[in-house]
Amino acid sequence: MTLKMSTSGGSDTTARSLVDVDRGEISREIFTDASIFNRELEYLFPRSWLFVGHATQVSAPGQFFSSRMGSDPVLLTRDAQGGVNVLLNSCRHRGMAVCRYDEGRALQFTCPYHGWSYSMDGSLVSTPGDLHGVPQQGMAYGNGLDKAAWGLVRAAKVHNFKGLIFACWDPAAPDFDEYVGDFHYWLDNLADAFDGTEGGTEVFRGVQKWRIKSNWKFVSENFLGDTYHGATTHASVEQVGIGPGGRNSRRHGERQDQGGFSKGRVKTSFRTGHGASDNLAYEIPYPEFAEEPALSEYFSQAWALRKERLEAQGRLLGGRGPATMFPNMSFSAGFPRTILVSHPISPTETEVWRWYLIDKNAPDDVRDWLRRYYMRYSGPGGMTEQDDMENWNYATQASQGVIARRYPYNYQQGLDMETPSALDQAVHSHQPIAGEVNARAFYRRWAEFVDNLSWPQLIELAKSDERAARS
Repeated sequence: MTLKMSTSGGSDTTARSLVDVDRGEISREIFTDASIFNRELEYLFPRSWLFVGHATQVSAPGQFFSSRMGSDPVLLTRDAQGGVNVLLNSCRHRGMAVCRYDEGRALQFTCPYHGWSYSMDGSLVSTPGDLHGVPQQGMAYGNGLDKAAWGLVRAAKVHNFKGLIFACWDPAAPDFDEYVGDFHYWLDNLADAFDGTEGGTEVFRGVQKWRIKSNWKFVSENFLGDTYHGATTHASVEQVGIGPGGRNSRRHGERQDQGGFSKGRVKTSFRTGHGASDNLAYEIPYPEFAEEPALSEYFSQAWALRKERLEAQGRLLGGRGPATMFPNMSFSAGFPRTILVSHPISPTETEVWRWYLIDKNAPDDVRDWLRRYYMRYSGPGGMTEQDDMENWNYATQASQGVIARRYPYNYQQGLDMETPSALDQAVHSHQPIAGEVNARAFYRRWAEFVDNLSWPQLIELAKSDERAARS
């Protein structure tokens, strides 16, 4: 698929024609073209399960958190009955945002344009009176307005996975459990406490938000399996040494010379587009905190409990490395334990949001130490994120020219070298570092969504994985 002309990415160009997984070549157009980006907004994000926020951000009735799903602003709310709702943050009368705060607590949302008022579950307030729900309703509408039909638009599906809140606009989409499949093991490790307590985490207060001049897919790809970039991109961070254990490493088990990659670590790739930088058999204990005895004691006890609990359930102890749930929720269940969502703004701009998770039962000294470490390591001011942002920025900018768009990116690492997996709809990479099996699977699934294949077609394609048959 060596392109000698720009494909333009117009409406007649199929996304699948731009993603050649058999040759390991992917057109730069999918990272820069406006018409392809618009098709992502239309056919990919509204049909995918997307991460919205954490249940502990709306733990009490009346609490809300302003989030995003694709191109749309949404409100994550806890209503008076304790239910969790995901609502489009747009008044049904003229479209004004009914809430302009990042988070808080309220009795209702009142549109500042014409005063329509909505309950925390999204319904138009139905209390009788001229100033409730719809001002001057009697004079303006007589008896012709059906309030029940004009509440805020609700997400068709909402799922609480151990405190992680996901939503989907598409009523035809499969349920969450089917959508994630065996990838749930990585989500388990993210949502569970370090000692294995199910759903034993909460988020630190506040969400980091910043914009980068990059296509959103670079971010997803980086987490789902790009371990190849670390030695080059983060060389300066390695030299400084900001590992959690206070040793000369940036993260426990990540440096090749520490032997981490020689202990069975390989990438895991799902036909449904999800991907992880490690596998469930890649077991590595929590780090020793050389200069923090209290932390060493906490995490050594947590590891012992985790090992006991997971082995009793027949679960493997690995699966804490970076991963991406298709399409744009990336995360790590290790150090730091964090969620990163890449929100699409334009073909060449992305708004990145980061949450940080902590054990609910963690003592104050552990919380404080981890908070400082997370800020030092990740986010717009963190040492590793700055390296990554520069790469994503310049890769996007250098791919927009007429000549540049004629030549595809190379995704040939580990081509035809996949190894079988016991997980459903999954394979592993042929070796731990240089392997792009996850990226190829991600972009193949991306193309199927962007070409607007139906859900029956998408489900059928995911059932058979020729990569596994070939291996």
